[in-house]
Amino acid sequence: MDQYQDWVEAARAGDAHAFARLYEAVYKDMYRFALYTLRNETDAEDAVSEAVTDAYASIHKLRSADAFKAWIFRILSNKCKDRLKEYTRKHVNLEDVEAEVYHEEELTESLHIRKIFGELADEERLIVSMHVFGGYTSREIAKILHMNHNTVRTKESRALRKMAEKLKGREVAYERF
Repeated sequence: MDQYQDWVEAARAGDAHAFARLYEAVYKDMYRFALYTLRNETDAEDAVSEAVTDAYASIHKLRSADAFKAWIFRILSNKCKDRLKEYTRKHVNLEDVEAEVYHEEELTESLHIRKIFGELADEERLIVSMHVFGGYTSREIAKILHMNHNTVRTKESRALRKMAEKLKGREVAYERF
């Protein structure tokens, strides 16, 4: 862990190679998070790229070396949120979508879930994404976000209940999310 903190400190001081090592250490988790959130490889790659570019440009503002991972995931979460908002604003021509990948009902369901997910508070969205899409446990999330693991579980539970309430009355199965 000392090596990791050394890299953060060096990156904060302007060392591009140290930032590259940090990026290598978190890239797979970031990409997985973005891919599960956005469900599109190209958009996931773009979101990660934009998040890393923003993080590199503002690494000097990072207050604590311990907060690096949570900080970069918050940036990524915001990038994903922006893309999810774009999804709900886009007019989708279903004839252009390959039939074997999406059926009209699945596309409508997916867009509705993404819209509801995008309406969650930033922290809720980050916690849900890290657990549901990224596969992190509540203890791992708590460590990354510097929270109590019971607080993480409570916030995730509330966020999922909010989503379930908004999905009620629709043919969307809560378990699919």
